[in-house]
Amino acid sequence: MNKPLISVLIPAYNHERYVQETILSIINQTYENIELLIINDGSSDSTYDKICDMEILCRKRFEHFYFKTQRNKGTCETLNSLINMSHGEFIFIIASDDIAAPHAIETEFNFIINNSDYVLCVGANDIIDENSFRCFWDHNRKNVYDMLSAEYFSFSDYLKKFAPDVDFLSEEFGTYYNLLISHNHIPNGYLIRKSIFEKTGLCIKEAPMEDYWMLLQISKYGKMKYINNTLFYYRWHGKNQILNSGIKFWETLLYECKKIPIFKNLEEMEGLPEEKMKNMRKKGKELKKYIETIKV
Repeated sequence: MNKPLISVLIPAYNHERYVQETILSIINQTYENIELLIINDGSSDSTYDKICDMEILCRKRFEHFYFKTQRNKGTCETLNSLINMSHGEFIFIIASDDIAAPHAIETEFNFIINNSDYVLCVGANDIIDENSFRCFWDHNRKNVYDMLSAEYFSFSDYLKKFAPDVDFLSEEFGTYYNLLISHNHIPNGYLIRKSIFEKTGLCIKEAPMEDYWMLLQISKYGKMKYINNTLFYYRWHGKNQILNSGIKFWETLLYECKKIPIFKNLEEMEGLPEEKMKNMRKKGKELKKYIETIKV
């Protein structure tokens, strides 16, 4: 019996040095039935040419390969376009500078296909540098290469540090909206059941950190699974968008809170980030009740 089609989506932007390695990591997936969809979002470097050089390999490997270039529209609109044109029952999203382990999609698929109440599955993330060497982070998130200098041994370790209330190995990982809104603890390289978007909708520009907003919406309606095996390599090269993501994070959080009745007064969100997080945690029980009222 043929396994379901999985759509791999790559919103590509200014990653001329890395995008071919990203594509190769999808070509080398052990899961066979994949379509690959790429949009070059107005890159100012040679990302477009690098992707074109991979076209023959991609057409040989994938059930369906689609690639286009466009003027720069941003990740939100680009990702929505990719989701809308996808044909797969499941979606796997990867940035154009990251790498998926060869067994990533198959491992996540094998779990989610046998657990119908789960809508997202993700594995542990290791960190790699600009030369694709495994590395760690010190307390300032600078790449280091010896364990004695390391504060975080993987990206997953970093996420766990700031989500102490989350049991990554429990059945309830990622399902508690009140914990996810306190801190994004979902690693990269997740497989999503496409049908969940019928409930959550797609990305919106009012919430500029599109991946975090998407995960918040998913946590309202479905369960997420964390697999404690390295399935993804998160590249840290000094130009990552996360380096300048603080404003986007708070804009996304404020937009989300405007929709929640218990945050009628947004002055509650003022102050230092840690004060805001304490406020979120205090309202944990109320947040859980709120989510129960909107689940369908």
